[in-house]
Amino acid sequence: MSPGHLISRVTILGTGLIGGSFALALRKYTADMHISGWDRPDIIREAQSRGAVDETFSGDLAAALRNSDLIYIALPIAATIDLLPEIARHASPHALVTDACSTKVRIAQAADELFPSEKGALFLGGHPMAGRELPGMAHANADLFRENTYALIAKSSEPVVAGLQPRSSSPANEPPSHDPRVSAFVKILEKIGARPLWLGAPQHDYAVGLASHLPQLAAVALAGFLYDRLDENGLPITLAGPGLRDSLRLAGSPYSTWRDIVLTNQEVLSAALDLFARRLDDLREKLASRELEADFDSANELYKLLRSL
Repeated sequence: MSPGHLISRVTILGTGLIGGSFALALRKYTADMHISGWDRPDIIREAQSRGAVDETFSGDLAAALRNSDLIYIALPIAATIDLLPEIARHASPHALVTDACSTKVRIAQAADELFPSEKGALFLGGHPMAGRELPGMAHANADLFRENTYALIAKSSEPVVAGLQPRSSSPANEPPSHDPRVSAFVKILEKIGARPLWLGAPQHDYAVGLASHLPQLAAVALAGFLYDRLDENGLPITLAGPGLRDSLRLAGSPYSTWRDIVLTNQEVLSAALDLFARRLDDLREKLASRELEADFDSANELYKLLRSL
């Protein structure tokens, strides 16, 4: 059975950057898909004006979810957790419910209680590793997901481990569930150009804490450090080149985007910041020697790896 037969009616809860981009991607790369959007009136009007959705809802969640095959939650983490019980009550038994939140442990814990079996609506945690520093439907793009990893969360009983130890086995290439709804969603992700990757929720939060959340906080720290040292002539920023702009691109992200991420990944981020601070101390001790060459070599190798992904 094709994904079109299993998933033909989609409701997107939250039509900002991610939800709006998902709607536009469905519009561009899939056929015969009815797309509904649910959000505040001013936001959903913008999604409708861009042709991203066929039907709009504000307030009445039950009506928005009625007969949906796929419920795509693109809301902040706290809002998602608060709304999950109502989604579980109103989702059709045949529906697949998935989220796009940036941390997964808290979401997975809540979903395990609300969606206990595969006999009714099924929950699948997800996180597209794609985005921009500026939020909102105005910056949504149908190709936002192309060539980017899309994390899909396998259920795991593994406990959360303190500190920065790897939290689960290596990522899997195959879905742990043979439910046809999951297979249909994976095919949709592949159609819009994403690269699905299966892993556990703790492993996900550990990885994004280091690869995504720590760089964000590092950019905020560097930007704040420089801002506090601006003089009446604008120095040192008046002498900044493209290197600083590249380094501080993430500093343009608003706190509202990151608040829930930081609050739900505190353990990993606290340990990561401690270790990163030690690395900065190590660099300071090497300033008067040529030992920095090894650090630059390691940094160059990592940069090459990133470029090859």
